[in-house]
Amino acid sequence: MAHERRDTTRQFWIAAVVSLSAALAFFFSTKATLHDLDYTSQIASALLRGELGLREKPPDWLNEMIPQGERYYSAFPLGAVLSMVPIALLQKAGLIDNFPGHVLAALIAGLCVYFFFQLATAFGADHSSHKSVSLIRRILLALFPIFGTWTWCNLGFGGAWQIALGLALMCQTAALYFSLVRPSPFVAGAFFALAFGNRTELLITLPLYLYFLWRQPNGTTVNWKNFKRGFRENMPMLARFLSVPIILALLTAAYNFARFHSIFDFSYIHIPEVRDEPWYEHGLFSIDAIPWNMYTMLFQGFESISYFPYIQPNGFGCSIFLASPFLCLLFRQGGRYKVVAWVAIALLTLVLWCHGNPGSWQFSYRYAMVLLPWMFLLLTGNGPAKITISETFLLVVSVAINAIATWQFLWTDQIQP
Repeated sequence: MAHERRDTTRQFWIAAVVSLSAALAFFFSTKATLHDLDYTSQIASALLRGELGLREKPPDWLNEMIPQGERYYSAFPLGAVLSMVPIALLQKAGLIDNFPGHVLAALIAGLCVYFFFQLATAFGADHSSHKSVSLIRRILLALFPIFGTWTWCNLGFGGAWQIALGLALMCQTAALYFSLVRPSPFVAGAFFALAFGNRTELLITLPLYLYFLWRQPNGTTVNWKNFKRGFRENMPMLARFLSVPIILALLTAAYNFARFHSIFDFSYIHIPEVRDEPWYEHGLFSIDAIPWNMYTMLFQGFESISYFPYIQPNGFGCSIFLASPFLCLLFRQGGRYKVVAWVAIALLTLVLWCHGNPGSWQFSYRYAMVLLPWMFLLLTGNGPAKITISETFLLVVSVAINAIATWQFLWTDQIQP
């Protein structure tokens, strides 16, 4: 028991050091060029004043604020706004002035690395003993979703849309940790609520978290009779996990109704001029959008620039596999949670593809950040105990591609909207 406690403490401090190092590296390698797009912070400040929107016309760069009656509302769901209430409190107290998008992005990156490291420790190649999984492999796997994917560049922008995606990524990872590694239904549910509060489509993964936490009666198979018994025994878990999500869902419904007289109106389609955009001709979500989004996410390439000795990213999307070749390892055999992970990836990808467009001004496919926790479950479970030469090569190439993209987007004017 004492040895186990020492090992747990050691893993915590390793994770903390790696996380802090990642946060610092992220902070100094990025520049929050979109930090002025502080939609959620503005509305959070309004909530502290007892209002759901802004009375005064927002500045021109906040062109996605929605005029309705005598107020200007945000298209962000309530969860994204509530996530910024601590920032609004600091601003109200005079401790900070501007929206700290740069600092927030770095903190999110560091917390993501912490939870990814803990997941890699618990679910390496040899599930019976994480000691056989090399420390360097766990560290590299933990760093990969931040620095080896489009997360580095897109979260680095530091705007409200990017921060919401980053929070969804971090909260999903934390919810997986508190479901699989240190089961705590209430904490897992709270993180899940923050995740879908920032990205509503994540609600469809709710059954998967309940599956992870479900405890079937000893020695029984899953059938209707045993399911009823299992349901009774799992009622406390369900109550703890669902308490915060249900409260947030009810508050979101009230928030939507108070603004637009419909509990299902999340207001995105009310953004000025959005209705006039051709990809929203059939609504915010449409199967007609699938081919375009599929092409962007899986196949679209970089632009060829004749006056540079390299290929330049397209500012409106490219294949996630071109942006992160390490993801080709997703298709290896093995992994304890491969079926559940692929189900989550498939469901979320279908929803993302039905969205009117693949997102604007981004590196690769920014919406796919929400897939990374589930991809991580595959990658950390289907590989060997020690990192291989091929894995190292693909990881180095992925980091290099995303480092170049981050530099071009955030530190130069080589790529323009």
